[in-house]
Amino acid sequence: MKPAIGERAFTGLEAAIVLIAFVVVAAVFSYIVLGAGFFTTQKSQAVVHAGVAQDSSTLEIVGNVYVLGTQAVSIDTINFTCALAPGGTPVDFDKVVITYSNATMLETLTHVGVGTPFTAPSAGQWAIAAVYNPVTTDDVLEKGEQFEIMVKPTSPIIKNDKFQLDIKPVIGPALDIIRTSPASIQKVNIVY
Repeated sequence: MKPAIGERAFTGLEAAIVLIAFVVVAAVFSYIVLGAGFFTTQKSQAVVHAGVAQDSSTLEIVGNVYVLGTQAVSIDTINFTCALAPGGTPVDFDKVVITYSNATMLETLTHVGVGTPFTAPSAGQWAIAAVYNPVTTDDVLEKGEQFEIMVKPTSPIIKNDKFQLDIKPVIGPALDIIRTSPASIQKVNIVY
């Protein structure tokens, strides 16, 4: 038995309402999924940009690392020159943290500003001893510049002592300098 014409129209109307409901639910669901996808993409993009900024602010050692002996048994000063790695962004040395460590101690050294005339840092301090190819007169290491850094740990470095300096800029990875003092200490020594 065939349904009456009114019943057939009602069944078609029900089907259209159900179809519209499915379309609306699917549209809302797709909007939520796309929104979450866009949010995730933006977060991923921000992480990539932050990673590039962190990696592009690297420092590098230029030349050798020297240690200065005060007597034939110990060293009291470490000198090295650093510059920006290729493509690196400027580093503000007023905000750089330098730590010194060996087998028995770990200390954070205090930054003393550049004086005119330059005075060497005291025990437990570090300073910018010289600026080569200056671009500006501030303590910001920029492209083409080189900073000679003088570090004086609190305790003297003895013969055959392995030590580490960590130069930590605000943005970017730390520059680690790991060296061993020589077996025979002279007034000026190159360390490897």
